[in-house]
Amino acid sequence: MLEHGVTVFGQWISIAELVGQICALAVVFLAERRTLWTWPVQVGATVLLFAVYTSAHLGGLASRQVAILLISLYGWWAWTRRKDPVYGVVVRRGRLAERLSMVGVFVAGTVGMALLLDALNASWAPWPDAAIFVGTLVAFAAQGLGLVEFWLVWLAVDAVGVPLQIASGLYFSAAIYVVFAALVIHGWWSWNRSATRAKARVSPAVR
Repeated sequence: MLEHGVTVFGQWISIAELVGQICALAVVFLAERRTLWTWPVQVGATVLLFAVYTSAHLGGLASRQVAILLISLYGWWAWTRRKDPVYGVVVRRGRLAERLSMVGVFVAGTVGMALLLDALNASWAPWPDAAIFVGTLVAFAAQGLGLVEFWLVWLAVDAVGVPLQIASGLYFSAAIYVVFAALVIHGWWSWNRSATRAKARVSPAVR
């Protein structure tokens, strides 16, 4: 699938990259709707994109697919335990401690991963590569917990990912990242609204 592809607007795209990014794009739609199909589709995307990023010598982006696979299995399990028969997967806003933890892990993880990639000569752009790697893990972990803030982490990942994909010659993937950003903003709005409704349903019971 890496050796065969199609040409779109003069840019050759491997079948693996095309299908993998389409699956990744579908995950955003599925996540916004809080359906369990989010996770098996994500698993398919990780397998294909692992091959794409390995061939492009982007060690961080490639290795993150392995981590995403593991987190996807956790997310799948976690969502089955928080599924409401009427409203779908229950989501909420993160507590202050959770938000600070997300920021701390993102910053510290990026520094550590960048230094590791540089030491192993596993990436020609270790810092943005590391930021995307760690940001993705934080986003998926928060998504598995049903935290609204995971969408904001994805925005940060997109901001780093677009220029890196362009510099790597992966123009189709860069375009997908731009589409991701628009969908992420809408997803954040949708989850934020759902979290507000969920909190309203709980409040009367507490009183």
